[in-house]
Amino acid sequence: PCHLSNDRVKGEAAAIETELLRDYRFGQQQLIEIWGHACAIAITKAYPLSSMGKKQPTVLVICGPDQNGSIGLVCARHLRIFEYEPTIYYPKRSSHSLHQDFTVQCEKMDIPFLSYLPTEVQLINDAYNLVIDAILGPETDLANVKEPYSGILVTLKQVKIPIASVDMPSGWDVEEASQDGIHPEVLISLTAPKKCATSFSGKHFLAGRFLPYDIQKKYELNLPEYPGTDCLIEL
Repeated sequence: PCHLSNDRVKGEAAAIETELLRDYRFGQQQLIEIWGHACAIAITKAYPLSSMGKKQPTVLVICGPDQNGSIGLVCARHLRIFEYEPTIYYPKRSSHSLHQDFTVQCEKMDIPFLSYLPTEVQLINDAYNLVIDAILGPETDLANVKEPYSGILVTLKQVKIPIASVDMPSGWDVEEASQDGIHPEVLISLTAPKKCATSFSGKHFLAGRFLPYDIQKKYELNLPEYPGTDCLIEL
């Protein structure tokens, strides 16, 4: 299986990102845009419009406070362009100007933002066809997950509609699956699968086709061959 080649997964993912930003002159906004766009494409492959019945599929995108949340915002904006109907729940907005820019872009696309998440699971099941989990990323310290995120995870563990997770399922440890985490139907790994993805049994996509060859080699990522011109691959 292809995954970051040793156990320092958290460190390696961060090291790759630092190198992309510092040595290869990628911008943070550029990386988030690439990842968010690829996530939206993965959603269209896993849940094509044609399979969603006649009405436009409503998608609830739940965004955490860090970079994963911003990737969720970009994903929502592209889904809107692909004629899905996203709604965003972004309870703790980042003060980072970059993240604020992504928020404004969504607002300008007339994507609604929820002021609270219904705790009645039935309301979520009835109102949405799909949840996108862009809540907790590899950088999250699971020992310190506070409200509102701990409550959101409790709610999401009970919903019946499919969940698609960005980079790793929220509540999972980067090294292994966790009982406290949610159980998505779809996982979209970014750059390279995290070690915990080896215990994921659903539909698994990898989005990371922009990585310079030198980085792939240096970190022994053993990435698969992407088909044609696709920006992602189903593993």
